[in-house]
Order: sequence, then structure tokens, then C-alpha cells
Amino acid sequence: MKALLILGLLLLSVAVQGKQFEKCELARTLKKFGLAGYKGISLANWMCLTYGESRYNTQVTNYNPGSKSTDYGLFQINSKWWCNDGKTPRATNGCGVSCSVPFKTEITYAIFRAPQVGNGMLYFMVAWKKNCRNQDLTNYVKGCGV
Repeated sequence: MKALLILGLLLLSVAVQGKQFEKCELARTLKKFGLAGYKGISLANWMCLTYGESRYNTQVTNYNPGSKSTDYGLFQINSKWWCNDGKTPRATNGCGVSCSVPFKTEITYAIFRAPQVGNGMLYFMVAWKKNCRNQDLTNYVKGCGV
């Protein structure tokens, strides 16, 4: 029920596209959209993850030559599995969205994927393990008042 309420609020909110966030601005935004503590995942973990994936930039893309797929946006959502970019061979589009989704939809994606992947970081596990696991993450939210 809470997830449906969050989704409704997200869909009513103004989309932010092509944005380079400052640390505290993103921390406040992720908190506003309900990611702070969502399914037991701290805001500092989400901040560390997004820093490692995109440096808080919603326009970042990374091409993967092996799979001929591209990772998009703040969370680096992959075009082979989770979104449709119209050019990735044998893509499955598991979330049923375009890879050019606005920022609010990326947040929705993260919220609704979290319960489906156990601890909420499984999809993002490589980046999270590399950058965040067993680390002191307090600096990712320090001074942000969140």
C-alpha cells in the first residue's frame, strides 16, 4: 500500500531530466521519494551506490560492448534487461520503460526493484560491493541534514 502511495506521488511530481546533482541535493531528493531506510537500506547506501554508478548525474551512459547494451542514468539501468533503448539486441525490458525515462521513473524503478532482489542491492551488487560494502558511508550524507 505504501509503495502504491509513493508511486502515485512520484507520478504527480515534476520530472527532472538531465541533472547533475550536488550531494546534499540528491540526498534530500532520495529521502523525499522514500528511499531513506526503504526495505532497510540506508540513505547513505543509496548515495554511495549512485555516486559509484553515475557520480550523481542522470545523463550518464555507459556502453557495454560484450552485450551490446547500454547503462543509463543515475542508477545505470541496463538496456538489455530493464529498459528499452530501441537498439539493444535481444533486450527483455523487464521494467517496461524506455531507457530515456525521467528521473522520477528511475526512483520508482529502484523502489520497486528493491523488494524483488532480497536485500535491495542485488541488481546493483557489483557497484555496491566495489564502492560501498563494509565502508563508512557517513560522508555521503554528512552535512545534508537528512
